Amino acid sequence: MTENLFIQFASTGVQSLTPYQPGKPIEELEREYGVENAIKLASNENSLGPSPLALKAMDYILKGVSRYPDGSGFLLKSALSSHLGVNPEYITLGNGSSDLLDFIARIFISESYEVLYSQYCFALYPLLTKIQSAQGREIPAKNFGHDLTAMAAAISDRTRLIYIANPNNPTGTWLSHNELESFLDSIPKHVFVVLDEAYYEYVDEENYPRSINWLNRYHNLLITRTFSKVYGLAGLRIGYGLSHPDLADLMNRVRPPFNVNNLALAAALTGLEDQEHIQRSLKVNREGMKQLVEAFTQLGLAYIPSVGNFITVDMGRPARVVYESLLRKGVIVRPIANYGLPNHLRITVGTREENTFFIQSVRQVLEAI
Repeated sequence: MTENLFIQFASTGVQSLTPYQPGKPIEELEREYGVENAIKLASNENSLGPSPLALKAMDYILKGVSRYPDGSGFLLKSALSSHLGVNPEYITLGNGSSDLLDFIARIFISESYEVLYSQYCFALYPLLTKIQSAQGREIPAKNFGHDLTAMAAAISDRTRLIYIANPNNPTGTWLSHNELESFLDSIPKHVFVVLDEAYYEYVDEENYPRSINWLNRYHNLLITRTFSKVYGLAGLRIGYGLSHPDLADLMNRVRPPFNVNNLALAAALTGLEDQEHIQRSLKVNREGMKQLVEAFTQLGLAYIPSVGNFITVDMGRPARVVYESLLRKGVIVRPIANYGLPNHLRITVGTREENTFFIQSVRQVLEAI
């Protein structure tokens, strides 16, 4: 690749960036490899898709797409307020939860500050840090998850922001209520904590944090959530943040006008009401996770126990070879060498039929290697 003609004019942070690499689309795989009926278990999407009610709502709203959306998101924020038990002033809407992760970075960090995040963290955290020309500090993981004791010890006068994913992506590890509460108690007021809960709906653990109860206690806390996962609306890009109103006010100052579109607002609103679809999605995930774990055990493959809708497995060899072989069979999974795990693949939990096809395919690939 030739050197970019304009890189000398870019900010220092942007000069050091490489673009985020999303999962390969099904259409691209079928076009490149000449396969049909491919399955994608790479991007932690809901294999059941969105609620039927959400689809109807989008169909109804189509005739009004010539109009700008409600910039305040009044109806959705009201519904979230009722659903979560928080005041609408605590809610900020985003074009995916990634919007919120970006907003808080733009508000609080620059080249004068540093940001803490864990080894094996979501790739967007260091990316956003570099964009702002801030100093990122990766804290070594503990059992593939966050070491909160080490993170607290790493805080300095220059630390302004800490990103924590619970559950963590790509490892699926999680932090308990008591662990996180003790950590937040130790955080100085000049440090802001982002608690990324993109997969929280999937967690069925008794001591998983009830983080919303902390909003009035920790004014430096931002909780981010999304409609991309269990709600099946990844293609519409809609998420939300929960924080003290003073922090929400700052978030709304940098939020672009009309950042959430009409279709996304309507689909999220009706999807929120369709709890039957959510429960069906959670049931499919529980059963699918059990199916994959049993298969990995039979195949003698070590995996990282996960509470999300994905699981990361050690292939016992460079995973890229397995990944490429699976592509040729019409199966897209996620290699995560860029996360520092070159022997691992991340697998999204699919339907029973998708999981079965993946298991059969990976068994054939391993036998042939």
